[in-house]
Amino acid sequence: MDISSIIGVVSGMGFILGTIMLGGSIMMFVNIPSVLIVVGGTLASSMIAFPLADFLSVFKTSIKVFMFKIQAPEEIIANLVEISNKARKGGLLSIESDIQTTSDPYLAQALQMTVDGVKTADIAAIMQKKMTLTKKDLDIGVGVFEGMGSYAPAFGMIGTLIGLVQMLANLDDPSSIGPKMAVAMITTFYGAVMANLFFIPMAEKLTGRNEEEITNMNIIFEGIISIREGEHPKLMEDKLKIYLSEGKDKKGNKE
Repeated sequence: MDISSIIGVVSGMGFILGTIMLGGSIMMFVNIPSVLIVVGGTLASSMIAFPLADFLSVFKTSIKVFMFKIQAPEEIIANLVEISNKARKGGLLSIESDIQTTSDPYLAQALQMTVDGVKTADIAAIMQKKMTLTKKDLDIGVGVFEGMGSYAPAFGMIGTLIGLVQMLANLDDPSSIGPKMAVAMITTFYGAVMANLFFIPMAEKLTGRNEEEITNMNIIFEGIISIREGEHPKLMEDKLKIYLSEGKDKKGNKE
């Protein structure tokens, strides 16, 4: 479970609701038509922009923002070094038992090909292809959330324009202008909150998650090729640890 995401959503909603309550009744900001325009419009535009399968997959992908468990790259490297030592001492067939014990299907498939004596070039081609397809699937969720992050404020403005038109069409009662203007502006408020508290941050978080998964896949890829080629475990370990420093550099650049 990602505590930071949960704290972020709860605190964000808390600050917004708290500010509203300090200035008046929270019911002033409750408007069902505004919600329908923003939510309905955002979902409709997303379905137009993306294939239905990609759009529906985002609901499953969103779970990764709050519930995400990935093996630390340091653990993967240590495991690969152990496997490399075993293969160096007992041959490639000696690592067959590791296929059953690993929980990573990508690593399990790579180990199976290694034990089966598949050529290094063929192993590399298959692993690279699978990595490319995985990255493509991971990027779909990011793209959908980024799209929703741009559609929500736009439909917020559309809702506001609808409200303004309705207000201007009924100027006979000057006392109603203020309340109607307030209702018209609420739609923009909904769109801004949905985009900046949910959709855009979720896209950013998923981008980071995807980078972590691809980094782990790259580590496994390099490690398996080294094992298949019979490289010294220490040399392999040094090569793989480069990915750890690259990950730190990426985080530093983002900060």
